[in-house]
Amino acid sequence: MRSGAVRIRRIGLSALALAIAVIFVFPTYWMFASSFKPRGEVLSTSYDLVPSTVTLQNYATALFGSDFLRYLGNSLLVTLTAVACSLVAGTLAALAMSRFRFRGRKGFLMLVLVAQMVPFEALMVPMFLFMRDLGLLNKLPSLILVYWVTTLPFTIWSLRGFIDGIPMDLEEAAMVDGCGRAEAFRRVTLPLLGPGLVATSVFAFITAWNEFLYALIFMRSQDLQTLPVFLQSFQNAFGTDWGATMASATLFTLPVLVFFLAVQRKMVSGVTAGAVKG
Repeated sequence: MRSGAVRIRRIGLSALALAIAVIFVFPTYWMFASSFKPRGEVLSTSYDLVPSTVTLQNYATALFGSDFLRYLGNSLLVTLTAVACSLVAGTLAALAMSRFRFRGRKGFLMLVLVAQMVPFEALMVPMFLFMRDLGLLNKLPSLILVYWVTTLPFTIWSLRGFIDGIPMDLEEAAMVDGCGRAEAFRRVTLPLLGPGLVATSVFAFITAWNEFLYALIFMRSQDLQTLPVFLQSFQNAFGTDWGATMASATLFTLPVLVFFLAVQRKMVSGVTAGAVKG
């Protein structure tokens, strides 16, 4: 009886998880399916889950009827640079927060947490004035700096937790064997930190990749705008080309999907791989 009750409970929980997954996945599927529909079918009220007519015209409009590749290049440049800077600075700061004890350490951690909780909109005016005084408005380095600053608090806080989970004894054993502190970190802690770096980079990448407001306000020139801003270019006085918009949104999600697929193995097996390397 007990095994039967456990099985029923497991089936119920699985069904509930599947229902929740369908609810979250359905908007993405609708976007993908609508990107292959003709304009008239996209605006139809029949809500066909499977397109009755498949066309690639929406993708042709998104790719060749606009400067999609230029916006894609801007987004990749800004996002990857900001994520790389955030990981380097965040790793060093998290290492100091985890391994060293100094006056003001708890206060600094509290400031990091507060900075992480501040909404982007609250920083809009001071960021705009700061970039204006530096002469960085309408320049891609301004977005790199903003995305770096906005992703850095989470990076520090997240990596600090991962480093706390790595025993200090491993580094001390390496230093007893003749390694310096920096070499011990590189040979022992850094490989074990792989899953944390990957998980943090995924979050930072998604945050910077999807950002819209700063890119819209800071970039006056269309040649320097990013993909989130590009998605609104299909709106005009005669309406919105929803087919091209859905195709562009599908293409917009591909880099995030590719990035996640490239690092998912590291997220799962990073602990074991790091332990072997260490």
